[in-house]
Amino acid sequence: MTRPDDLVRAVEATLFAATEPMSAEAISTHLGGADVKAALAQLQATYSERGVQLVERGKRWHFQTAPDLAHLLRREREEVRRLSRAATEVLAIVAYHEPVSRAEIESIRGVQTAKGTLDVLMEAGWVRIAGRRDVPGRPVIYATTPEFLTHFGLSSRRDLPGIDELRAAGLLDPVEDALAAAMDVPGQGEGDAEDVGTESDEAEHD
Repeated sequence: MTRPDDLVRAVEATLFAATEPMSAEAISTHLGGADVKAALAQLQATYSERGVQLVERGKRWHFQTAPDLAHLLRREREEVRRLSRAATEVLAIVAYHEPVSRAEIESIRGVQTAKGTLDVLMEAGWVRIAGRRDVPGRPVIYATTPEFLTHFGLSSRRDLPGIDELRAAGLLDPVEDALAAAMDVPGQGEGDAEDVGTESDEAEHD
């Protein structure tokens, strides 16, 4: 068997020891400016049929368990928690329209959004503050995070499912209207989720 070259081994060791996913640029910096693209591609191919695989999510690389082996690692007792309806709607709107302001979220949902709903999504690590809109009042705008892509197994936001895919998977109930609106409203830019909070969708207030 041909021995991997030193750069490939160095990239492998760097990612194995990393506490969080790393971009190619960060890996390169850690290795003194080396060009790591070919090494990453070689490692990805090497691990493609292994029990762990090297994957890229949101332009960041990390090792993960092969999807077909996930059932072997599940705990026998799992605490199932789901996002509230309000949080699910807000997450969908942010994902399909980012960057988006709170006012724009409320316009799509047709109801006020409690600050706590966005806080819940930010605490989960799926939504972040992406700056401020350059308009009067300079409202804060929100976007998804690389952790959002990693959690839902997406390489980029281009991999977000379309309305037909969501309906076929049975994931639209009870938020079909909000998801459809999030994907259909023009001018804003481009699931099984853990529940990290429960908020009423009936009357949210600041």
